[in-house]
Amino acid sequence: MNEEEEIKKRLLHQKLQENAQAHMQSQMQQQQMEEALKPLMHQILDPAARERLANLKMVKPELALQLQAYLVQLHQTGQMKGKVTEQQLISILQKLSASERKEFRIKRK
Repeated sequence: MNEEEEIKKRLLHQKLQENAQAHMQSQMQQQQMEEALKPLMHQILDPAARERLANLKMVKPELALQLQAYLVQLHQTGQMKGKVTEQQLISILQKLSASERKEFRIKRK
């Protein structure tokens, strides 16, 4: 019985190490992606919009990443003229947020 517990402990320890390594790799990939996006965001956004994006990253990192991907897509397809202002960024965020929300309607008969 003691030997079984030792094996279980070793397996658990091994799984924990694997999970920690996978987590560190995903964090490194995310950091590399953010570093690659930084110069492009400086090109696309004006200073006030960059500040808003930085605030959004602290509160909702997933939404900020989605926004950045959308902005890069707009930039690469040539749909963006000039730098994006803070007001334009807010309207884009509202559109992205609205598309995420599901609307429920309850009909009573």
